[in-house]
Amino acid sequence: MHVGVAMFCTDYAIPPTELARALEERGFESLWLPEHSHIPLSRISAFPQGGELPKKYYDVMDPFVVLGAAAAVTTRLKLATGICLVPQRDPIQTAKAVATVDQISKGRFLFGVGAGWNADEMADHGTDFRSRNKVLRERIEAMRAIWTKTKPEYFGEFVKFGPMMTWPKPVQKPHPPVLMGGGLPHGARRALAYADGWMPHVRRPTYYLLDKLAEFREMERNAGRTLPVTAWGVEHDAGRWRAYRDAGIERIVLSIDSEPADRVLPQLDRWAAKLSAVSSA
Repeated sequence: MHVGVAMFCTDYAIPPTELARALEERGFESLWLPEHSHIPLSRISAFPQGGELPKKYYDVMDPFVVLGAAAAVTTRLKLATGICLVPQRDPIQTAKAVATVDQISKGRFLFGVGAGWNADEMADHGTDFRSRNKVLRERIEAMRAIWTKTKPEYFGEFVKFGPMMTWPKPVQKPHPPVLMGGGLPHGARRALAYADGWMPHVRRPTYYLLDKLAEFREMERNAGRTLPVTAWGVEHDAGRWRAYRDAGIERIVLSIDSEPADRVLPQLDRWAAKLSAVSSA
């Protein structure tokens, strides 16, 4: 099982290049970066985890810029969005950003995606919240065409473009893996329909992932395909990690607070000391 770490990179946290080097040196498999372009002061959508929205959501850096910098100071660490808010992004420009990071990193990019939860933020980007899942699918399909075809074109309900030429193409073939965020049943259903992996949060108000894996395996059987699972937000207690490995989870991701190096590095050291028992990184 692989072990990755996620952080909201901010200007008051450990510099992302230092974080990336520290993760690689300690044997972690991957670095995961979320995104929010901005947070409107209005609030239609409740924060999924409940309570007030943490400050880091307002302050987070652009993931693609940060991942490009992280790629330049590492050689093995996988570099991932967790998650990229595809319904809020232009698919042509995002396809280029994905391919660029994959090129710079020599094929180390993982494309974690999701539909998003903040209706106000999404509206500012011109996407109707009620259409976000259809928009997500079309933009993923359109990006796959861009990554894999010399003269891609796409004609959907929300995404339309005629034949074009655009480079670079990704190093990974046919393209970097698309890992779908979201829970059961809706996120899992989207993952099985058109993604390369499923990336649920471990805990949500309605479920605990390990209690629901049998339900997901049944969904896999009905869909006629299996997917690797990345478990997001796993417990910091290393004694819990084996349960995910034994359940067949491909990867766990540990979330760490947006804090300075003198707080982050000791935490990474404590986790790193436990990696050998579960890690295949």
